[in-house]
Amino acid sequence: MKYLLMMHAPRGDGDWQVSDWPPGDFQAHIRFMKELNDRLRASGELVEAQGLAPPGQARIVRAGDQGEPVVTDGPFAESKEFLAGYWMVQVETAERAHEIAAEASTAPGPGAQPLNLAIEVRQVMDGPPDESQPD
Repeated sequence: MKYLLMMHAPRGDGDWQVSDWPPGDFQAHIRFMKELNDRLRASGELVEAQGLAPPGQARIVRAGDQGEPVVTDGPFAESKEFLAGYWMVQVETAERAHEIAAEASTAPGPGAQPLNLAIEVRQVMDGPPDESQPD
């Protein structure tokens, strides 16, 4: 089963502002993420992982009357959290996805303290079988 593990970060008074962390703390955070990804890759559980640009760079896109893109700024002004990054994992059970999410949540922040960020875990749905394909 595939699961999407989405790391939510507090918005605070602006974007997450990891660029304001002491350089060593930010480097420790990135090292933690790389090591987690390396372990998941070695176990065959990592499908993909990415950090995302800050919410100020996000755009909402809808189709206009003629199907043209209508683009508006950022996710939602009233958001208290934003999506900071994600992992796509392929694991045998939801419990394993939860274990990985809990570990990711402990990424270090300023002063090497665990951030304990919320990680939303959602199973990736499979589509219906393609009946035009032979078994």
